[in-house]
Amino acid sequence: MGCGQANINFTHSATKYGIVGPSMGRHVWGHFALYDRCHRPSSPRGAEDLAREVVIYSSSASAPHFQSHSHSHFRALTLVRSVPAIKAMAARRLACSLLSRSRAACSPSLSRSVFGGDRIHGSASGVPRGLTTATAIEEPIQPPVQVNHTQLLINGQFVDSASGRTFPTLDPRTGEPIAHVAEGDVEDVNRAVIAARKAFDGGPWPKMTGYQRSCILYRFADLIEKHNDEIAALETWDNGKPYEQAAKAEVPTLARLMRYYAGWADKIHGLIVPADSPHHVQVLHEPIGVAGQIIPWNFPLLMFAWKVGPALACGNTIVLKTAEQTPLSALLVSKLFHEAGLPDGVLNVISGFGPTAGAALASHMDVDKLAFTGSTDTGKIVLELAARSNLKPVTLELGGKSPIIVMDDADIDQAVEVAHFALFFNQGQCCCAGSRTFVHERVYDEFVEKSKARALKRVVGDPFRKGVEQGPQIDEEQFSKILHYIKSGVDSGATLVTGGDRIGSKGYYIQPTIFSDVEDKMKIAKEEIFGPVQSILKFK
Repeated sequence: MGCGQANINFTHSATKYGIVGPSMGRHVWGHFALYDRCHRPSSPRGAEDLAREVVIYSSSASAPHFQSHSHSHFRALTLVRSVPAIKAMAARRLACSLLSRSRAACSPSLSRSVFGGDRIHGSASGVPRGLTTATAIEEPIQPPVQVNHTQLLINGQFVDSASGRTFPTLDPRTGEPIAHVAEGDVEDVNRAVIAARKAFDGGPWPKMTGYQRSCILYRFADLIEKHNDEIAALETWDNGKPYEQAAKAEVPTLARLMRYYAGWADKIHGLIVPADSPHHVQVLHEPIGVAGQIIPWNFPLLMFAWKVGPALACGNTIVLKTAEQTPLSALLVSKLFHEAGLPDGVLNVISGFGPTAGAALASHMDVDKLAFTGSTDTGKIVLELAARSNLKPVTLELGGKSPIIVMDDADIDQAVEVAHFALFFNQGQCCCAGSRTFVHERVYDEFVEKSKARALKRVVGDPFRKGVEQGPQIDEEQFSKILHYIKSGVDSGATLVTGGDRIGSKGYYIQPTIFSDVEDKMKIAKEEIFGPVQSILKFK
C-alpha cells in the first residue's frame, strides 16, 4: 500500500472481537479493522500490532488452556459468553457493515427479513431441499454479465501481453473457462512500472492537492454504486462466492471504503517539532512513489480497495498484480477508475502468475514500496525478493489460524451461529476464519450436536441461486487441498461429525464439514485449511 515517506503507513489488521458475559457486566469489546488505518510513530500501537494480539476475557472461570501456534498474523480470538450486544457494537464499525450484510445475505436464519421468504430447512438426510447434491451438478445458471476486459491495463490502455500469451480463468461452478486473459510476465511488469514511474515523476497525480485526488476517488465510488450488480455478478462468476454476498455486502463496502480513503486524502498533515537550537524543524509527508501491490483471490474487490485506496489517496502510482484465479473484477473496476478521471499511468493492472509477474514486481528496482496479501510461504519469498533488489519496504498480510472460545455460561444457540458464520463465511476462504473452536467440556456435547444441525441446514449450490449460503471453492488445487486436510483429520483420529466429501462430480463444491475430538497436535488444528472445515476442541 502506498504511504508517506516520513513514516506514515497505511495498513489493515485482521478482524478480531471478544464477547464477554454476565460476570463482566455484558460488555462487548471489539476491534473490527477491515479497512486501512493511518497511524504515525507516536501512536501507542499500529494496526500491525493489533493483528498479533490475543485477547481472552474471563472472570469467574480460570483461563482455558490451549496450545497457541506461531503465525505471521495470529488472526482472531473470540471468547463467546453472552452475545446480545454484538449487533449494537457492530453497527458502530465500518467493517461490521460488511459482516452484518454478509451474514444477512448468507444465513438462512436471517433470510426471511432480507429476501421476503422463509429460510430453507434441511431435509431428513441433512442435505438442504432445493439445493441438493443433484442441484449442485445441474446446468449452472447463466451469469447476467459479459466479460469485456481481459487484457492488461498499462498507461491507461488495455493491451495484449508482450508475449501474446493468454491463460484461462475458470468458473469454479464447473471448472470450465470463463475467458482467456492476457498473461503478463517480466516484460509486461517492466512496461507497467515504467508507466507508473512516468506518471509519478512527471504526471499530475502526486502534485494534485489531497482534495483534488479525493474528488476522483469519490466519483469512482459513485460509479461502483451505479454498476453494483454488474460488478457483483462478475465477482461471483470468477470467484464462486454467493451473488447475494457480493451484491449486498462486498460491492457496497468497496464503494464505502473508497469514500473512506477519499476522506483521508486531505487530512494527512505534517508536524512542527520544537528545536533546541534556533532552527525551524518541520516534518512533511510525501507520497513514496511507485507502489507494487499483489492481491489474493478470496476477496478480489475488497483487497483491491485495501491496497489501491490508501496508495492513491496519498498520491502514489500503482502496479497491481491480480490473482491468476480472479483477474476479471479488478480489470472492470480499474476501467471505472479511469472513467472517474484517474490520469493515465497512475493505476496499472497486470494479470499473471506469481513465479513470473509476481516475482518480477517484487524484485523490480524501480518499485518503491510493496504490499502483498497471500500465503505465509509465498510471503517469505516476496520479502526475500524485495530485500535482494532495492530493499524496498514491504507490507505483508499472511495466513492465520483463528481460535474461538465458548465458555460454559454462553448462550449456546447464539454461540453456535456465531461460530458457524465465523468459519463457513466465504466458503471458509478467509485468513481470519474461526477454524479452531474451543468449547468448555460442560457444554461440549450440546455445542457439537447443535453445530452439526446448523451445518446440515447450510444451503450449498450455484452461487447465483437465491438463498445460497455456500458456493464452490476457488479451484481444483484448493479443492484438493481441503479434501486432503479432511482425510488427515480422519486418519489422525478426530471424529467426523458431518460432511467430509465433495458435492456432485462437477465443480468444486465441498460439504460443510465438522470434526469433534480434535487435539492440538493434529494438522487440522495447527494448519490453515482455508475451507469449510470446522474443528471443535474441548477444554476444562
